Order: sequence, then C-alpha cells, then structure tokens
Amino acid sequence: MFFAKQAGLAEASAGELVSVSLKTLIDLARPAAGLNLKHSAIRAGQSGGYVSRFKGRGMEFEEARIYQAGDDIRSIDWRVTARTGKTHTKVFREERERPVFISVDNRLAMHFATRGVFKSVLAAKLAGLLAWAAQHHGDRIGGQIFTDTVCRELKPQNGRHAVLRFLNAIVCGSDFSHRATEVAPTAAPTVTLERVLARLMIHARPGSRVYMISDFRGINDQVENYLAKLSRHCEVVLIFIYDPLESHLPDKGRYRFIAKDGVYAASLSGTGAAIDEQRDVVIDTGDRQRLLKYQQHFTQRLHKLEQIAKKLGLAFIQCSTTDDPIQRLR
Repeated sequence: MFFAKQAGLAEASAGELVSVSLKTLIDLARPAAGLNLKHSAIRAGQSGGYVSRFKGRGMEFEEARIYQAGDDIRSIDWRVTARTGKTHTKVFREERERPVFISVDNRLAMHFATRGVFKSVLAAKLAGLLAWAAQHHGDRIGGQIFTDTVCRELKPQNGRHAVLRFLNAIVCGSDFSHRATEVAPTAAPTVTLERVLARLMIHARPGSRVYMISDFRGINDQVENYLAKLSRHCEVVLIFIYDPLESHLPDKGRYRFIAKDGVYAASLSGTGAAIDEQRDVVIDTGDRQRLLKYQQHFTQRLHKLEQIAKKLGLAFIQCSTTDDPIQRLR
C-alpha cells in the first residue's frame, strides 16, 4: 500500500511537469496576492532590467473647462475653443478598473522542456499569477490563448469569475492543442505572431496593460511593427519563456530532437544512432560549427526581443523552465 501510494504521488508529480490542472492555477490565488505589479521594476534576467513606459490607467473624458496655467497643451479641446472663442482643456478621470489583457502562447513548440516544467506549464502559471494579481488590485481580467491553429480572446471582466473563466480557457486550450495534433498532425500552422498581435490590437482597448507570454518563435520585423502600434496606447509587457537547453548545450554529447505528433522532445542518443525520420535534427556538440549555429539561432531571437523592448520602452522578463514564476514576477 505504501509503495503504491508513493508511486501514485510520483506519477502525479510527473504529470504536473508536462500539463497544468485548473486546481493548480486556482491555488495560485494566495501567492499572487503578494505581487505588486503596479510599482515593481520588471527585470530582464541576466541581460539587465528595463522598466516599461508608464501609460497610466485608462482615462475617461469628464468635462471641458477654461484653460489654466500649467495645463498640458496636448489636452486642449480645440472644438470647444473654436466654438466659444476661449481656450478650453479636456479633463479626464481615471477609470476605477483597468483592463488587463494576458496573451498566452500554447503552440506545440511550447510543449517542450529538458529541465523543470514544460514551457506551456510555466506560461500557464505565469498567466494565472498575473490574472489573480490583477483581480486582487481590482482590475478587469481578459485574455487571449493561441495555438498553431486557433486564437481565442476573452473580453475583460471583473471579479473572481473572470479569472476562473480565463484559467479554464487556458486548461481547455492545452487539451485542444493535443487533440488538434492527433486529428491533423500534418496541418500547416495558420496562427502566426503577426496574426496574434493584429487581433490583440483589436481586442485590447487603449489604457490596458497587455502581457504577452511566449517563446516568441517567428518574431520578425512585422511583429515589431505591431508591437510598436500596440504600445502607443497600451502598457505592454513581454515575458520570454525558454528551456535551458535552448540557450546552452552541454560540452559533450549528441542530442537528437524528435518531432513526435508535432511536439518536440529531446533525447540523448548514442554515437551510432540511426536517423529514420526526415523531421529529426541531431546536434553534435563536438561539431563546433553546428553548435555555434544552433546557439546563434536562440541568441538572435533573444537579442531581437531585447532590442524591441529597448526601442519601444517595453517591460521585458526572461523566464526559464527551471525558474520559480512567483520570484520572476516580484
């Protein structure tokens, strides 16, 4: 009985490394209460920190009044000024509840890790923490979950129900990703980062805080253009998820990456391993040229993100699959 119980616990623990349950995300409500996302400087891991430009909460027009010395000239109401012949300025009031929009990458490449938890699991936990923290701060919570073939948005709402709705969509999105792979494993991806951001621009209203949690595969100049447009009206936070093996391979060994049902897994192979699938990729760390090319691929993506964050003044967080998501958000 004891051994059976221990085996069951081990199996459950292993399951939590590759998938996330609704209960796990609900249990994040308590630790999320200690996160002060409004005032904390968001770090960029080993590459130094960037603090996003403060956009402020969404502002609603309240009235127009006579211009006073010290008023921002950008707030002058030119229509009222022309009609009355006297300079008027617009007065805004702060919205009580700020929309928080959390975009979660659940593409097949996110269902991968060599250490810690799957990137998809880490992304889900980060999203859960952010959603609960926003709810504790009295903000409205909405989101976006996208796979290789589906992109779904949830309109921001307030209260615990909105968080539970969002968390359930994340868990269901993970299940759908696997089902879609089983049905059509060779189907070409239709959801690109460009399309995701184009939809974000439609659904995230001005004044929102937008989190994008992804490994950012497929980032390009068009993605940067969309981020630039989005950041003009929203506070944008980029959270970069990666596996340690992606950033640095061990000094010795041959690694065989196998595309199985669309999900990439890595296994250490022997020196005489046969390659019997066209989608297999072997990285021999003894082949310095091949190793350098592999590492440059990751480095270029990371540098691209860092450059975009600096240029646009976006917050940027790096998070490894071995990191504690709570600590990364503090």
